Amino acid sequence: MTDADIRHSPSTGPGSPDVWGCYEPDTGSIQYVCACPTTKKAALIDVVWGFDPKSFRFDTTAMDRVLGLCAREGLEAAWILDTHPHADHVMASALLKARTGAPNAIGAKVRDIAVLWRELYNLADELDPERDFDRLFADGDTFTLGDLTVEVELTPGHTLGSIAFHAGDASFVHDTLMMPDMGSSRADFPGGSAAELWDSLQSILRRPPATRLFVGHDYGAEGRDEPAWEASVAEHLEQNKHVRAGTSRADFVATREARDAALPLPNRMLAALQINLRGGRLPEAEADGHHYLKIPVGRF
Repeated sequence: MTDADIRHSPSTGPGSPDVWGCYEPDTGSIQYVCACPTTKKAALIDVVWGFDPKSFRFDTTAMDRVLGLCAREGLEAAWILDTHPHADHVMASALLKARTGAPNAIGAKVRDIAVLWRELYNLADELDPERDFDRLFADGDTFTLGDLTVEVELTPGHTLGSIAFHAGDASFVHDTLMMPDMGSSRADFPGGSAAELWDSLQSILRRPPATRLFVGHDYGAEGRDEPAWEASVAEHLEQNKHVRAGTSRADFVATREARDAALPLPNRMLAALQINLRGGRLPEAEADGHHYLKIPVGRF
C-alpha cells in the first residue's frame, strides 16, 4: 500500500462527513474512515486484518495504515464498524477495539448468519455475536458520530445481514454496488440472494442524486488501472453496467446469478468467516498454546 492508495473525499458542508478511503491491495478491499469535521470523531469501517491464506499468518499492515491516517489527521476513533461478516478478508474489529477503546458494531442479523455457519463448521454455540460485538444494529437504527447522525439500513443480498451506513451525503454501501464499470457484487454465498440484492440496490439508488456512494471492493476494470471506490447515485444510474436506469429486476437477477455461477470461492473465506463471526478474534488457544481453525470438507 502506498500513499496514493489513500484518498480524501471532503465534507460538502454541514451534516456531511469527511471520508478517507484506504485501498487494501491483497483483497481489493476499501477501508474507510468517516469523520465529523468539527469534533474529529471518526468511525473506522471494514478495516482489514492482513491474512496470508497459504501460511495462515496474520499482519496488521492495513490496520496500522488506517490508525496512522487517524493520527495524522487528528481523528479520534469513536466507532469500529463492519457492514457484514466478510468472506474475502479477516476483520480487524477486535484488534481495533483493543487498540482504541472504541466500541465495535455490526448488523443485528449477524445472529442468523452465525446460526447458519455454526452448522457448516459444526461449531455448536461457539460463534456468539452477542459476546463479541458491543452493539448489533437493526434496520433504521441511528447513532451519533460527533455532530453527525448516522442511519443504519439493512441491505441484504450479498449476505442476509449486510447493512449500509448513511451519514449526510455519504453512504457506505459495502458489497452491493461496485464501481459503475464493474456493476454489482456477488450474491451466492450461504444466505445470499440476487433478488434481495436488487431490492437493496434500488433502495440505495433512491437516495439524492449527489449522494456519495462508497463501495466495499474494487478489482479494477478493463481500461482502468487505478483502484476506485467513490461514485454518486447519479453516476450509477447513468453508467452502472448492472443497474443503470431502465434495467429490469428480472434481467439483473439473471445476469447476477449467471455471473455468480462462474465465480470461485474467495480463497480466504473458510478461514475468515469463523474469525469474523467472533468479531475478528481467533478461537481460544488450545493446550499447546496455539490457535486452530476448522475447515469443512466437501461442503462447498
